[in-house]
Amino acid sequence: MVLDKHNSSIHPKYLSTPKGILVAVGGNEDKRRNLEVLRTMVELMDKSKLIIELITTASCEPQEMGEKYTKAFNKLDISNIGLMHIKTRNEANDPKIVKRIMKANLIYFTGGDQLRITSILGGSPVLNTIKKKYYEEKCVVGGTSAGASAMPDTMIYEGESPEALFKGEVQMTAGIGLVKNVVIDSHFIKRGRFSRLMEAVTTNPEPIGLGLGEDAGVIIREGHILEAIGNGLVVIFDGQHIIYSNISEIEMGEAIAVQNVIVHTLVKGYGYDIFTRDYLKPSDLKMVTL
Repeated sequence: MVLDKHNSSIHPKYLSTPKGILVAVGGNEDKRRNLEVLRTMVELMDKSKLIIELITTASCEPQEMGEKYTKAFNKLDISNIGLMHIKTRNEANDPKIVKRIMKANLIYFTGGDQLRITSILGGSPVLNTIKKKYYEEKCVVGGTSAGASAMPDTMIYEGESPEALFKGEVQMTAGIGLVKNVVIDSHFIKRGRFSRLMEAVTTNPEPIGLGLGEDAGVIIREGHILEAIGNGLVVIFDGQHIIYSNISEIEMGEAIAVQNVIVHTLVKGYGYDIFTRDYLKPSDLKMVTL
């Protein structure tokens, strides 16, 4: 999409189009058999020139996590893989790590606890370099589970489904800000997180809610065009057309009523435009990604 930044009729959301591509994965992607999600991600770049850096900050078992992904990428005939076990704010300021990020063209955040990503990397030279690369260079930034949930401006970090459609049970904070107007939830189908994403959208209908099933994910091009990948299901909650909710009238812990949340499901090859809120069938998606 070519945009004239001097054209005042263009929505301001389009004025900072990233050159990079995001890949958000719902967790537990296949690392042993056909590796479809990982294969799709690496094929977004020239494999012969691929330099991968795996960031294991979210994990409490970084060595084991790094080994699993290294073996998986080796199965895809990729050997140029670096591991970044960034555990402290001091390490996130390390110029040597920043230089490695600058050379990489695929950066992947593993799963674990998304608060570790934001609290350790937030505002650091490492994260600032990743964001700069994403906006200014052709590269891929991926994340699975916690690594996907941390990507947006706003991030869910607590609140499970048995409690989630009661006011105040879902806890949110700032994410790392790689994608706007989205709240991402992972392990979405298996862990039954429908109601917690519904609450997130009800409290603020501007962002879409993006629920990623396991071994499923989305490619995000130009900061707003989603394409579903993998073998699982992707669910979208659109609160833009909410007619009524009682969220501002009830006390903490009381049940939420909401009218007219729109729900879509995507499978491999289908897409969605975050900005226009258009559902994209495979033929539509092909047209907008040419």
